Amino acid sequence: MQEEQHPMTSAARRATITDVARAAGTGKTSISRYLNGETSVLSPELRERIEAAIAKLDYRPNQMARGLKRGRNRLVGMLLADLTNPYSVEVLQGVEAACHALGLMPLICHAANEVDMERRYLQLLTTYRVEGVIVNALGVKEELLQTFSLGGIPVVLVDRSVEGFVTDMVGLDNPKAVALATRHLVDEGFDDVVFIVQPFKRVSSRRAREAAFRDTIGALGATGSTIVLDLADAAPALAAIDAHLRDAGANLQRVALFAANAPVALRVALHLKERYGVDWQQRVALMSIDDSEWAELAGMTTVRQPTYDIGRRAVEFLHERLERGLERGPEGARMPARECLLPGELVVRSSTRRKLSPGT
Repeated sequence: MQEEQHPMTSAARRATITDVARAAGTGKTSISRYLNGETSVLSPELRERIEAAIAKLDYRPNQMARGLKRGRNRLVGMLLADLTNPYSVEVLQGVEAACHALGLMPLICHAANEVDMERRYLQLLTTYRVEGVIVNALGVKEELLQTFSLGGIPVVLVDRSVEGFVTDMVGLDNPKAVALATRHLVDEGFDDVVFIVQPFKRVSSRRAREAAFRDTIGALGATGSTIVLDLADAAPALAAIDAHLRDAGANLQRVALFAANAPVALRVALHLKERYGVDWQQRVALMSIDDSEWAELAGMTTVRQPTYDIGRRAVEFLHERLERGLERGPEGARMPARECLLPGELVVRSSTRRKLSPGT
């Protein structure tokens, strides 16, 4: 038996709003009102007919076309420096959930830690007429972001500020998070704390974490130092860590390594296991900002970031500016820049509780 098919539609053509109006026995204005949520002006019987027609025809409105007619397309660009970083993935989950709830569509751009790629993606986003942009970037320049602001397109920064560019920013409260973790290590009786961070001159969050570490160590009167580890060429930093541990062992000191993020912590943990064997944690403690999935397996103390909430709040900031702009015109969207710094949570595990035997 051949399946019944509406005479106005076929597999080669999607149903249109005209088809739905004809099937429901009403005009296109009523269908538009239904699709826009103005159901209170429609009778219950008419709503039922429209619902039945949409279901029968499998009608799917062209959201892009509808948005452009109202001067909006609901597209939000998101530029991510490193999508392989669990932090980025978790922030993205918050972004996607908030976009779904607010009727926005995220357009994700992964720059793979390439500054040139960041620039190209930002230029590309302007051609898509995005309504707003969320940026978590490595080395993006102020003048590129100003292009959006001058065009009335709001920008929200995630985790990292951009020198010379004033806009909304959402991220971890880095000074408090680092101070919380450093105090924990000192309270646990470690004689020496080494902060390990990627090159930080171009990245504001890394600079803030390194500065907070030095400030906290100084305020506590403890011993601490910083080692810069470039993930693209980690050998020099790993050699420096080895030398530091040798000296500490000779002086019977308990050492804690404090990684600035999960990728650094993983690189250091793999090196320590390779060099000192499966019992490497008997020799040195390791803790990290970012509570990655493997941290619990390794028993590593961490500072858990509110990544989902960071992503969600970034979208809410953007949405608030968009709605304000619609209500009050371009001037309405130009409210003062806001900064939302969320607290980290110290998750204490065995790595910083264990009584280590220096030099063993």
